[in-house]
Amino acid sequence: MGLPLPAFDVSAALLPFVAIAVPMVAVTVLVLGLTRSRDGRPPLVTQMLLAVLVIGGGSVLLLALLFVFLNPNGATAWEWVLLAFNFMMMVPLGLWFISHIIFRDRRVEPASWLWPAGLGVAVTGSEMLMGLLFAVGGASGAIGATVAFTTGLSSVWFFWSMAAVMAPLVVWAPLSSVGRAGGWSLVGAAVLAPWVRSYPSVGGGAMAVLMAVVFTAWLRPLLRGAVSHEDGPLLLALAASFLAMTATGLGVAVSGGSPAAVLAFGSTMAVVMVAEVSYLIRRSYGSVVGLTTSPPPLLTSASPRGGPTPRS
Repeated sequence: MGLPLPAFDVSAALLPFVAIAVPMVAVTVLVLGLTRSRDGRPPLVTQMLLAVLVIGGGSVLLLALLFVFLNPNGATAWEWVLLAFNFMMMVPLGLWFISHIIFRDRRVEPASWLWPAGLGVAVTGSEMLMGLLFAVGGASGAIGATVAFTTGLSSVWFFWSMAAVMAPLVVWAPLSSVGRAGGWSLVGAAVLAPWVRSYPSVGGGAMAVLMAVVFTAWLRPLLRGAVSHEDGPLLLALAASFLAMTATGLGVAVSGGSPAAVLAFGSTMAVVMVAEVSYLIRRSYGSVVGLTTSPPPLLTSASPRGGPTPRS
């Protein structure tokens, strides 16, 4: 007997919303792919601005779709959806064009966390809204804000869409073996997370055990001092993340899936995923200090002064 799938909260009436939501995840991946470095230099400010605007426009569209379920006047609600579509098509490109004049294609500062963090918040916020949309749309009747956020932050539509976004970033980013293993472990956690709400005792308990194992695996080399100077802070952050996810996952199992415990687990996962997306985008620049170095010159025979002579 296979593992049952987690709850999708999708009825036939929600299929048009699915047809919009799934391509939006693909667009997010495409936009993030356009911001990664291909020549060893950081991306342009205009590239990063366009990425934030497009992903933010997707959030505006999701809010408009959510308004369809909150507003009893269906015609008015769908008018807002059409306006949101128009916003996505015109506003990001218009502001991007203006930014060419203002920023003159400057490149972002490689050491800055401003743009990666902005994109991390925008991406995670958009997928949170997607989870909220299907939580409200899939309910049999009106639901309160607490139930809506609890369901949305623990649903397939939030966790699996985030996994779909994070996986390409892990592939694209130039990471060390520790960083890549940590990235894939967080993607795996996002894939398994929906079972925590669907089957609190089994799913929450299994998630807590799995994360505790991963937490121990990250903590051991730190305690032994067997990590490089570059990987030390990353391992510490990974260990802290999995400790927090272990504690909140165990809380879901012990409480039998109480709304407060599920909300704490979903919120913790959201914070961790903001941090991971931000980190992976920043590493994707390709020119962060310590990530790339200039190749040494090719040497030939010694010069008359006894030093090496560079090959022309």
